[in-house]
Amino acid sequence: MPDTILHTRDGGDAVIDPAEVEALAAGLRGSVSLPADPGFDAARTLWNAMIDRKPGLVVHCRGAADVAAAVRFAAARRLLVSVRSGGHNIAGSAVCDGGLMIDLSPMTAVRVDPESGRVRVQPGATLGDLDRETKAYGLAVPVGINSTTGIAGLTLGGGFGWLSRKHGMTVDSLVSADVVMADGKTVIADATRNTDLFWALRGGGGNFGVVTAFEFQARPVGPEVLSGLLVHPYEAAPELLRRYRDLVADAPDDLTCWVVLRHAPPLPALPEEWHGRPVMVLALCWAGDMAQGEKAVAPLRALGTPIADLVAPHPFVGWQSAFDPLLEPGARNYWKSHDLTALSDAAIDTLLAHVDHLPGQECEVFLAHLGGAMSRVAADETAYPHRDSHFVMNVHTRWREASADAACVGWARGLFDAMTPHATGGVYVNFMPEDEADRTAGAYGPNLARLRAIKRAVDPGNLFCVNQNIAPA
Repeated sequence: MPDTILHTRDGGDAVIDPAEVEALAAGLRGSVSLPADPGFDAARTLWNAMIDRKPGLVVHCRGAADVAAAVRFAAARRLLVSVRSGGHNIAGSAVCDGGLMIDLSPMTAVRVDPESGRVRVQPGATLGDLDRETKAYGLAVPVGINSTTGIAGLTLGGGFGWLSRKHGMTVDSLVSADVVMADGKTVIADATRNTDLFWALRGGGGNFGVVTAFEFQARPVGPEVLSGLLVHPYEAAPELLRRYRDLVADAPDDLTCWVVLRHAPPLPALPEEWHGRPVMVLALCWAGDMAQGEKAVAPLRALGTPIADLVAPHPFVGWQSAFDPLLEPGARNYWKSHDLTALSDAAIDTLLAHVDHLPGQECEVFLAHLGGAMSRVAADETAYPHRDSHFVMNVHTRWREASADAACVGWARGLFDAMTPHATGGVYVNFMPEDEADRTAGAYGPNLARLRAIKRAVDPGNLFCVNQNIAPA
């Protein structure tokens, strides 16, 4: 076997002798793979098909000891390191070019303690893995809305979805984490141990170590929720968005309602003549008593004349995966995102002026309805600071051919720029594409200085830098 050449963090190269690779592999429960090995390309392939990076060496980990060995191997040689869990991040930070990739995807165990409601989750698990285990006990953790998303990246960036107005963000349910630090040592971070690290992990991304286990406090949910879609003609959007804004301003915490603006997908429940035509969709979830939910969602169902009303009781775990068919891997994706404290008339008009010209059938804009319990946490209580955002706007362009890159990316940037005067300047770190390194300050706002100080204390050499990076102070 020839020498392996790996990139270092300072831009140089390290020559790795075959014996070093063999010694690393011999000490693992998992395995290593090189570019010529079977399975290497599958390991580096991510959800976003725009990302096509090739690491020089992959360590496939089966436990915390494997992770620690990989970190020590990389730290001793100053290697460029990336960490893959679910591989769903829009920026593709799971994979580095020419460096060492720590692959956590084999670590998918989920264990629920039904008496305490505590759930221990390994970092390779997806939201679907977590939901399927907790549903057996009538429990859930507030996570995102796509079941193939990895729990690790979602949590470390903050995490929000259908249950966040009722139970807070994903990080608000995190009670502890096992973490491999930059020196290869493993620590536990919680409310009494390594408290600065625990604070930073709740929204600070993958900057501070490799989490090998998350422990969450789950909540009673369902097993059914009142959920579904209200699909309207796009022509009604100017009026309906204003009425929607006013209705959700006083919504109870049990109710979450997001807006999606796009071309209608070919869903069997939609009249065929509407397939491919522009629509405004209200996607809602009521996570409380069903009878109360029927009353709470009635004003939303009374808006306009919908093409389809698909709101009904559904198993929560099914609703969590309802959008999976529209978000399968293999497409090219580019996002631009803003935080909004309000949805003004001017913001609505600006948004719709651009949505009038969607660049493709799979492109969309969604407005995530926030507030509720997640807004009652102080901005400095966790690393995630944007507790006053009532909406997150995500411009999600999605297409298949590289020839459409310029048109789709250009349209997303144009809409983003036009909406900037209506936004807070903040951004959800998990929605930042790879070309937005300059928005890190906006992502962390007043918490950035403390995050940089913690980074200096736990990773002064910036080993964990292939991410939305927080440089050591």
